Amino acid sequence: MRARGGGAAAPRPEHLAAHARLVKSADADAFVVSTVMRAYLRASLPLQALLVLRGLLPRAPRLLANSFSLSLALQACAASAALASSAATRPLGASLHARAVRSGFAAADLFVRTALVEMYAKSGRAELARAAFDEAPRRDVFLCNVMLAAYVARGEVAEARQVFDGMRNRDLVSWNTMIHGYAVRGDVGMAREIFDATSDRDAFSWSSMISAYAKGRRSKEALELWKVMRAARIAPDCITMVSVLSACSDMGALTIGAEVHRFVESHRVEVDMKLGTALVDMYAKCGDIENSLKVFHAMPVMDVLTWSSMIIGLANHGLGHDALSLFSEMISQGLQPNEITFVGVLMACTHVGLVSDGKKYFSSMTDVHGVVPRVEHYGCMVDLLGRAGHVEEAMQLIRSMPFEPDAIIWRTLLGACRIHKNVEIAEEAMAKLRVLDPLADGHYVLLSNIYAQANSWEGVAEMRKTIKRENIQRVPGRSSIEWENTVHEFVSGDRSHPRIEEIYKMLEEMIGRLIQAGYRPMTSLVLQDIDEQSKKRALAEHSEKLAIAFGLLTTPPGSTLRITKNLRACEDCHSAIKLISLVYGRKLIVRDRNRFHHFNEGQCSCKDYW
Repeated sequence: MRARGGGAAAPRPEHLAAHARLVKSADADAFVVSTVMRAYLRASLPLQALLVLRGLLPRAPRLLANSFSLSLALQACAASAALASSAATRPLGASLHARAVRSGFAAADLFVRTALVEMYAKSGRAELARAAFDEAPRRDVFLCNVMLAAYVARGEVAEARQVFDGMRNRDLVSWNTMIHGYAVRGDVGMAREIFDATSDRDAFSWSSMISAYAKGRRSKEALELWKVMRAARIAPDCITMVSVLSACSDMGALTIGAEVHRFVESHRVEVDMKLGTALVDMYAKCGDIENSLKVFHAMPVMDVLTWSSMIIGLANHGLGHDALSLFSEMISQGLQPNEITFVGVLMACTHVGLVSDGKKYFSSMTDVHGVVPRVEHYGCMVDLLGRAGHVEEAMQLIRSMPFEPDAIIWRTLLGACRIHKNVEIAEEAMAKLRVLDPLADGHYVLLSNIYAQANSWEGVAEMRKTIKRENIQRVPGRSSIEWENTVHEFVSGDRSHPRIEEIYKMLEEMIGRLIQAGYRPMTSLVLQDIDEQSKKRALAEHSEKLAIAFGLLTTPPGSTLRITKNLRACEDCHSAIKLISLVYGRKLIVRDRNRFHHFNEGQCSCKDYW
């Protein structure tokens, strides 16, 4: 609520004490009471303002006889409702409303009317706020903004839009409230429409829009908007930077994320836990685990989310032992792990094959830490057991789960069956998947590979027929690589890039050199009913190979290539990238759906265990 008359600084504590003594004097009048209440409000002490009012209720008829005092009393109710239980302020608020109606100020005075709307809005009573709003004989921008904020706080964006559309004049607060309302609801398209129509945007406008893109996993658009914001010389706040870092994490955009970090350091922005955790997460997810650890160890204060992010980062990079050591350090410092922490701990065990340790940590969740395992934790255990060859034990664990296993659990088991050539359990897992997730093409590809390993060509043919009969569409692989502050994205068979001719020329050279080094395309992985040459071409045009060809074309010899992929890396690409690291003398860091792969000198950090 805006104050009536001037914006003085918040009063000092000794002044407040003097004000309180003045109110208790016998000759305190409306001016004195209003001055004291206003001082408390400016000091963000609305409850004390209400205590002053309650103590003077016997004299209230004369003390609240003017609109100024009455509006201050309503403001105190509104602010108190936002801080404490709204029920505590309702009797007094209703009494003040009745007094405003009897005095005529509710209808005649805009400040009193606005204070009434704000009081009901902040106490969660939108219907009474709207009634007070509708009864206003005239509505200025501030009154409308209060009503907008009330609707947005309740998630009633359509109602807010009605008020917005009915406003004759709008200020920046009006536009920002609507951008924020649509962003929180996840309606990114409408948020952008309002954003584009806002003529004089501030940092909040940009932050709300970038946050909407980041939360909606439209990370490329978030980063594009961040570039426009920086070009417009708008200084970002911490919330904006956290959203940008989240988008960088999703896209693997290390250069842009590091740029944000440099901005934080050069402008001496305080790195609180939220911003620090976002930096830890960004570096880890962009493949720079060294800088992730550097930021982590430089943070003065860390919460369980910070520790969990670092543990998960180490686990995803195959540094399972380091992740478990960090977990032990976290426990020794007295922090209580949560569900997210244990996902990281179990992933660490999975990626380095620590079966007995994984079982121990899984049991300790309930026995020691009181954390009830969720489906994600069971999924990690199924993955751990299955990859290590304990496929039957993994199946028993699934059957003992206290809830129904989801498609991810069965898909994980199916992947283990491919590694260990278990046709019987694979068919059982596939039967479940055809019910839970019948249109996902990856299941059929996995089972076809399992049949091929077992020389069951009838099974392979049946999978091909099923894919064709059910019209199952393959999820396109997408890989991205960052170059010159821009994320370049490729899909399998992509020909849309402006440098596509150069990229395909490099691709042909790359495949030729790999074949000379011993590469043989795994055409059995291609289920389409096409000839052998077409299968080789399909494998050569996988999205990560296109991204790598672009990287070889545009980056200096010997530099590290960082690739982010939306799906699990297939065996053919994994084999090819190992050879690329050897033939071209490059380090390649590839993030797929499951983990990071660090390729160097013909080897992968996963040791072919992924």
